[in-house]
Amino acid sequence: IGENIQLLVDRPDGTYCFRLHRDRVYYLSEKLLKVATSIPRDNLVSLGTCFGKFTKTQKFRLSVTALDFLAPYAKHKVWVKPGSEQSFLYGNHVLKSGLGRITENTAQYQGVVVYSMADVPLGFGVAAKSTQECRKVDPMAIVVFHQADVGEYVRNEDTLT
Repeated sequence: IGENIQLLVDRPDGTYCFRLHRDRVYYLSEKLLKVATSIPRDNLVSLGTCFGKFTKTQKFRLSVTALDFLAPYAKHKVWVKPGSEQSFLYGNHVLKSGLGRITENTAQYQGVVVYSMADVPLGFGVAAKSTQECRKVDPMAIVVFHQADVGEYVRNEDTLT
């Protein structure tokens, strides 16, 4: 979302912040943060909305719970055709044959928000090809690598925290 991150922090309904707790990054209001300081860190399970977590190799991985906050401010977007929506929601990559639209000047390996053709945010991905490469690639080539989707709520119901 680039410099649009400022819109997440300074909101009209108050000031929000990001906090790191046990390798997870949470997004919460400063009011909630002040209340949470009264709870010992060892006893604190979660606070606010989980935006993602750091892996063991210290790479940040976005969580699908951040989708509603990040989607309106995304600079790079990909729309998938109705036939490919279900495939993406099952955790598969987006193929060129399922690509509906892509924003101009999307670079290769750029983070993207995946939308349905009805402008409903479905999840996150990483562009496997740039916008120009997508135009001339064969229909079975992967154009967006899957990262997270709203189908995870159902698939990982037991392990999602």
